[in-house]
Amino acid sequence: MPVVDVGRGRVKITCTVNGESRTAHGVWEGESLLYVLRERFGLYGSKNACEQGECGSCSVYLDGTLVCACLVLGGQADGQSVVTVEGLDGAKVQQAFVEAGAVQCGFCTPGLVVATHDLLHRVPRPTEAQVREALAGNVCRCTGYQKIIDAVNLAVG
Repeated sequence: MPVVDVGRGRVKITCTVNGESRTAHGVWEGESLLYVLRERFGLYGSKNACEQGECGSCSVYLDGTLVCACLVLGGQADGQSVVTVEGLDGAKVQQAFVEAGAVQCGFCTPGLVVATHDLLHRVPRPTEAQVREALAGNVCRCTGYQKIIDAVNLAVG
């Protein structure tokens, strides 16, 4: 449970981020995990796009579960483990996105890489329908989705 500075609405959060213990002091109770990751911990891989959990650009793992960091309060991460795109063992997935031409502006890419990593961890050889379902929570405005699906298939090998 985060330590609360009564009367000020501020908390201290300690969590493990990408395998390293991190602490943020003076976190406003309403701050999102995304804000904590980007502005307090300097991890800019997860993107702030919609702030409504609709685009997937801020996807991270929270204790092994894929979540939109914009929808999670920072205080909910206290004592938990967070893995961002920076801490992901996702070089194979990232390389596949580059090779398939599924990266253009790069804004959606971190979320797509995390979502793809999650899918391949759960289903090593997904069908196209499984790929489409797993990536349905991610919005890309540049590439069109075929190159993204090609990248997932390339990562599968």
